Amino acid sequence: MATPQRLSSSLKGLVSTVLEMAQLRLELFSIEAQEEVLRVGALLVYGAVAVAFLSLGVVLLALFITVALWDTHRLLPLGIFTALFLGSGAIAAWLARERVRSGTRLFSASVEELKQDRESLRAAKEEDV
Repeated sequence: MATPQRLSSSLKGLVSTVLEMAQLRLELFSIEAQEEVLRVGALLVYGAVAVAFLSLGVVLLALFITVALWDTHRLLPLGIFTALFLGSGAIAAWLARERVRSGTRLFSASVEELKQDRESLRAAKEEDV
């Protein structure tokens, strides 16, 4: 028969192990969150710079071609560039929508670790029975 002292010691060990596992999982969660914030921040900065420069370049190209053809076909390049800009914007909006719908695997490492913890606890429980 187990003595109360032995049972208490065993219970304290179990609680200590569970708390240690929870602390490790929270630390992993925190690291993943920090990495994701840095990644998204860099993505936004690079994306904004790229959009600004590419937009300026495309507008200047459209103006250059329109001015070059001003005497002969001034409406043709304006119509073509308008269609290209609207089409590109629509495609970009559709791609962004699909990207948002597909979601992200944020905190996937934490989820996998928790699954492994659950399986190891289940296996230990089955061994005790």
